[in-house]
Amino acid sequence: MRQRAAAEAHDGADDSQRSEDELDSAPREPAHAAGPGARPGARAGAGRRQRQEEGAAAGARSGGDRGPDEPRRGSEPRIRRRAALAIGRVGLPEGAAALKPLLTDTDPDVRQMAAFALGLLADKGSVADLTAALQDSDPRVRGRAAEALGLIGDTASAAAVGQMVAAYIKAGAIANIAPDDEKWGASPEADAVRLGLFALVRQKGYEPLATAIQDGSGRVSGWWPVAYALRRINDPRAMPLLRQLATTPGRYTRAFAARGLGVLKDTASVPLLKTMLEGAKGDVALSVSAIDALKDTGSPDGAAPIIAVLAGDKPIPNVALDAVSALGTLKSQAALPYIQDLITDDWPTMRAAAIRAYAAIDPTGFPTLLSGMEPDPHWIVRAAIAEALGTMPPSFAIARLRSMLEDPDRRVVPPVLDSLATLKAPGLDDILMTELKAPDIGVRAAAARNLGVVRSPAGAAALRDAYHAWQADQASDAREAAVGALARYGLADAGDTLKAALADADWALRLRAAALLHSLDATADSTLAIRPAPGAPLAPYDAADIIHPTYSPHAFIETAKGTVEIELAVLDAPQTVQNFITLARKGYFNGLQIHRVVPNFVVQDGDPRGDGSGGPGYSIRDELNDRPYLRGTVGMALSGPDTGGSQFFITVSPQPHLDAKYTVFGQVVQGMDVVDKLQQLDVIERIRIWDGKEMK
Repeated sequence: MRQRAAAEAHDGADDSQRSEDELDSAPREPAHAAGPGARPGARAGAGRRQRQEEGAAAGARSGGDRGPDEPRRGSEPRIRRRAALAIGRVGLPEGAAALKPLLTDTDPDVRQMAAFALGLLADKGSVADLTAALQDSDPRVRGRAAEALGLIGDTASAAAVGQMVAAYIKAGAIANIAPDDEKWGASPEADAVRLGLFALVRQKGYEPLATAIQDGSGRVSGWWPVAYALRRINDPRAMPLLRQLATTPGRYTRAFAARGLGVLKDTASVPLLKTMLEGAKGDVALSVSAIDALKDTGSPDGAAPIIAVLAGDKPIPNVALDAVSALGTLKSQAALPYIQDLITDDWPTMRAAAIRAYAAIDPTGFPTLLSGMEPDPHWIVRAAIAEALGTMPPSFAIARLRSMLEDPDRRVVPPVLDSLATLKAPGLDDILMTELKAPDIGVRAAAARNLGVVRSPAGAAALRDAYHAWQADQASDAREAAVGALARYGLADAGDTLKAALADADWALRLRAAALLHSLDATADSTLAIRPAPGAPLAPYDAADIIHPTYSPHAFIETAKGTVEIELAVLDAPQTVQNFITLARKGYFNGLQIHRVVPNFVVQDGDPRGDGSGGPGYSIRDELNDRPYLRGTVGMALSGPDTGGSQFFITVSPQPHLDAKYTVFGQVVQGMDVVDKLQQLDVIERIRIWDGKEMK
C-alpha cells in the first residue's frame, strides 16, 4: 500500500484526514529505557511484568474475536484493561456496549483504557458516558475521556472539556512545568490538561480553550501543549496569544506559535518571525518553523529573511531545502539567482526542489532553463521536472512529457502520467490504457488513479478488468488504485467490483472497498462481509514472546552519520514489533535510502522503491495504543487503516495530532543527534536487533 508517515500531516489544519496536517494513560515506565552506557535488552522491571502477563487480549483484531462481555468477566484489572483495548482496536460498533460499563470499573487503569477504546471506536452514542467520566476521581481517566470526546469529534462537549482543563490549570497543575517538558506520567493532573487541550483542538472549541488557558490578565502558560493547541485550533482570535507565546523561552512553544501565526496569515507578525529566524542560529526546529510561517503568511516581505538563509555561510541542508520550497511558494523573483545556483547542487533532493521552485517563480523562463539542461542522472530530479511540466503551457509541456514515458527508471512515469492528466493531453486515454498493462506496479497504480480523474468512457470497463487481472499481485497497490478510481464512476459502474473486493486477499483493501461502497450507497453495511480478516498473525497471539516477553528488544539503525538505538514497544505493539524484527533480520532494510525527511516533523524509511509507495508486499493490522508522539517516537507509516508494512518514521518533535492515529512501536533512546542530521537519500547501512540473547 502507498504509505505516508502521518502523510503530509505537517502542514494542514484538519485532523479528519490523515493526508493533511492531522493529528498517557497511567504513568508507565518503559520495559527498559536504556540510558547512556546501559546494556540494551535488559529484563523488564516487575511493574512492567504485570502488563506482560496481560497476554494477547489486545492483539485480537478480526471479526471472530471474543465476545463483548469478556472484559466484565475478567477477574483481574490488567486483563480487563487489555481486553478493552482489543475491543477498541477491532473497531466494531457493538463493542461500545461492552466498554461503557468499564467506565465505572473499580480500577482506574481499566477506566482509562475503556475511555481510550471508545475514542478508537468513534462511538457517538458514548458521548454522555464520556462526558460524565470528565468528573472521575482520577485525573488520568478525565484526560482519557476528554481525548475520546476529541477523537469522536463531539463539539457539544467542548465546554465540559474546557471546564475540566480550566479547573486543573487554576489549581496549578502546569504552573511549574518547563516550556519544553515532554514527560508523561510525572503529574496525572498535567497529563489531564494536556489531553484536554489536544481534545479541544479536535472539537474545534476555541472559546472553551481560550477561557481555560488565560489568567485574569490574559497571560497564558508557556508550556508547549498550550502553543500547540492554539496553533492547531486555526482561529484568528488566537493571534494575540500566539504572538505572546512566540517570544517565550521554549523551543517547541515558539515553533508551534510561529506556525500558528503563519497558518492564520498574520502578516503583522512578519517582523517577529524575521527576528525568530535570524536568532535561530542553527536550530532546525525554530528555523524551519519561522521559514514555513513566513511562507504561509503570503507576505512578500517574508521572502528577504528566507533568502538570507540561502545566502548565509554553509546553511544546514534541511533548512536550506525548506527555504527553497518556501521561496517557490512565495514566487520570489529576488530568490531566482540563488535557486538557479542550486539546480546544479550535488544533492539530488536539492536539485529537485530548486527545479520546482524555479518553475513556480518564473514559469515563462522555465522552458529556456530546461532546454539548456543535460538530463539529470537521478530519477527524483527527472520526476520533479515531470511535476513542474504539469504547471506549464500544454504546447510546451506535453511533447516533453510524452518522451519521458520511456524513462529507464519507471518511478519517473507516475508523475509523468499525473501531469499529462492535469494538462488534459490529447490521446491520454490511450496512454493510460496502455500503462494499465505495465510490468511496474507503481505505473499501473498511477494509470488506474488517473483513469478515475479523467473518467474516460472506456475507463470503467478497463478498471474492472484490471482489478481482476491484478489478483496475482503480491502487493495490493494497483488493485487499491483500481477500486478507488472505479468508485469515481459511480455505483452502477463500480458496485459489482467493490463487492468482489470485500473478499480481497488483502485486509486493508477490504476495508477500503467497504468504505467506498458505503460512500456510494449509504445503506450498504459491509461490516460482516469483510470478516473474518484473511491470513494469520505474524506471531500466534498465545506465543510466549507475545504473552511473556523476557526482554525489551532494541533495534540499532546504522548509518554513515551514526547509529540510532530504538527501544521497541513489545508490550504495546507486539505484532508490529515482530514484523519489524523479522524484516530487519532478513536484511530487508539494509541499503535502503531514507526517502522522506520533513524538518521538525519526521524522518521516514523502509520503502524499497524509494518513492513513498513501496512495501514488503503485504499489510499488517494497526495496533493503536495510548503512547504519545513525542521527540524520538517511532511509528508505522500508513495510507489508511491497517495499511502498515515496512515503512516507519521517527518524529523529531512532539506531534500530538498523530496520537491514536498511527501505531507507536518504539522510542529512540540514543542517537537523536544522528536523526537530526539525516537527509533524504542517506542510506541505512543495516539494522541489527538485540533481543536479550544475541545481536543480529
